[in-house]
Amino acid sequence: MRPFLIAAGLLAGTSASADAPVLTVYTYDSFIAEWGPGPAIETAFEETCACDLKFVAAGDGAALLARIRLEGERSEADILLGLDTNLTAAAIESGLFAPHNQSVPDLDLPVPWDDTTFLPYDWGYFAFIHDTTLLPDPPTDFRSLADSDTTIIIQDPRSSTPGLGLLMWVKAAHGDDAPAIWQDLADNIVTVTPGWSEAYGLFLEGEADMVLSYTTSPAYHLIAEEDDTKAAAPFAEGHYLQVEVAGKLANSDQPELAEAFLAFMLTDGFQSVIPTTNWMYPARTPEAGLPEGFSTLIQPETALLIPSDQAARTRDEALTEWQNALAR
Repeated sequence: MRPFLIAAGLLAGTSASADAPVLTVYTYDSFIAEWGPGPAIETAFEETCACDLKFVAAGDGAALLARIRLEGERSEADILLGLDTNLTAAAIESGLFAPHNQSVPDLDLPVPWDDTTFLPYDWGYFAFIHDTTLLPDPPTDFRSLADSDTTIIIQDPRSSTPGLGLLMWVKAAHGDDAPAIWQDLADNIVTVTPGWSEAYGLFLEGEADMVLSYTTSPAYHLIAEEDDTKAAAPFAEGHYLQVEVAGKLANSDQPELAEAFLAFMLTDGFQSVIPTTNWMYPARTPEAGLPEGFSTLIQPETALLIPSDQAARTRDEALTEWQNALAR
């Protein structure tokens, strides 16, 4: 999930002394925006580590892996934060990541977790968001959406994890009928943006009826803006699950510090920041619980998720189907 104001800024500031060890974390742009979780997490972790935590923005989720592959063993990254289970198998196959050494605590995820390389920090369900005052009766499945004149904004699956998540959602829900769904959806799509921030910003500016985001997105508007007009449309097929993860680079020159960060990631100091900055469900519910507005969110009856070991094959097939449909 991404915070809701669209911002510039490629590096989060650091507050540790110049001679402290530096831990470099590559992540997506909005994670380190001033309203995102990055600044609070940086402060909290630096209080425990006597180090300099340096966040580096490297595009949206799928672009992160592309950058790491390009840099290879020359990368300055110690941690990559912002992939999801659609990309973890491909990341492991790159040979650039090392297994973690964590004893994983009990997690509050809808699925069991046994990945020995990546650890989750938050999760949510993809959904199409609409303004209830402008679209009171939205489509509630992909077929009715395709058959309607409802306009949508989506993200590019080659650079964005939400964009890739939509491809996997359609594939998981419709299987061999996915190409036909995409062909019929093509004329509903106003634009395809590189990442989530651009798409959501255009939606808020009134450029489309709906935007691909998360079931948790309305919580931002309700809690931060006291605006209850944004809602997620419940889809009859179910909703695709996203679990966002972090992992350490095999070539890190700070392996112990990287492990310390991964351990911190699953503590209250990190997890309590997630609900009202990244606007997702935390991987471990904080001691204080979730903010009150989260109780108003839709709860999908069916959770869709393609196993990570099958995701690469499915992704390639789904991407071809999507490209063919939009090229017509």
